[in-house]
Amino acid sequence: MAFSLTAEQTAVREAVREFGENEIEPLGTECDREKRYPAELMEQAAQYDLIAPEVPEKYGGAGMDSLTGVVVTEELWRADPGIGSAIGSRGFGSSMIQKYGDEWMKEKWLPKITSGESACASAISEPAHGSNVAGIETNAERDSDGWVLNGSKMWITNGTVADVMVVMAKTDPNAGHEGISAFLVPTDTHGLQAEKIDNKLGIRASDLAEIVIDGVHVPEENLIGEAGAGFYQLMDFFASGRANVAAQAVGTAQAAIDDSIQYANEREQFGQPISEFQAIEHKVAEMATNAEAARSLTYRAASAIDSGNLDMATKLASMAKLFASEHAVDVADEAIQVHGGAGYVTDHNVERYYRDARITKIYEGTSEIQKNIIADRVL
Repeated sequence: MAFSLTAEQTAVREAVREFGENEIEPLGTECDREKRYPAELMEQAAQYDLIAPEVPEKYGGAGMDSLTGVVVTEELWRADPGIGSAIGSRGFGSSMIQKYGDEWMKEKWLPKITSGESACASAISEPAHGSNVAGIETNAERDSDGWVLNGSKMWITNGTVADVMVVMAKTDPNAGHEGISAFLVPTDTHGLQAEKIDNKLGIRASDLAEIVIDGVHVPEENLIGEAGAGFYQLMDFFASGRANVAAQAVGTAQAAIDDSIQYANEREQFGQPISEFQAIEHKVAEMATNAEAARSLTYRAASAIDSGNLDMATKLASMAKLFASEHAVDVADEAIQVHGGAGYVTDHNVERYYRDARITKIYEGTSEIQKNIIADRVL
């Protein structure tokens, strides 16, 4: 299968790259050093259709397909992984609202999210339950006019900046994964508290928080979809989420390659640029080959999602995430080696790319989880 981009997709890539070079790159080092969320970029990013771009046009989105979406993600992370993460995850959870939410949810929240006015979060992981979604302990009990939620969530992207959250909770504690439901919870609801996590290794411009849910009341109408269907609803988005993380890894790897090429052509040793030494040539050749292979696998996974072939999409998305994330870390490591001692300090971006790339091996399912999924499909 060929994965050449259409003229429209190429134009999207060029527009995102321009935005990245002009608006994102100049803030990358500052936001990483200060662990600062780039709120000032959100409305402008929305004008480029970079926030929740998969949302239909009727709700203010761009209606992008998965392949175009991963191109956007790749370019955002190529400009700067931390800021790219902040922009790309601004609408995290909006897909659940779009597909399973009632019309009032879509009309009220999706235009605010796509315009950059509001941020969305998806509260799934818990302190004791990361990969094991079925084991979550946050519970929801019925009361006279809705539900009361209690529990805690961990590693929640946009936790302190979100205006609304999709919260996964057990409505039937004895039903395992069939007892999980999704709720739409505005973050100003009494009993919901977020505490920022700022001691991260990488993507420091992206907001991350621990959420305490203490007697949070939500009306019946805030149940997303059917009670007990939350786990299955989540499964609908894992393939696209993993393809998106693969694109993040590809973008980070490409950024590391770009910086390595520039440095190798400028740095001289023994009377010549180090790019003329075979040892450096071989490093760059392997880095570029791995990035291109990861890109191709990522695009193929996104195309499978767009085709509606769920089994193929599930397998390819896990393959893409596994391959791209593992090699992004390797490429960033080699980029530091190309830079030598200069790559080990913050004077150059490659040390940041190394830190930023590492998260792609963990979230949306660790590399080990991806191997389980791939083996299940292959065997």
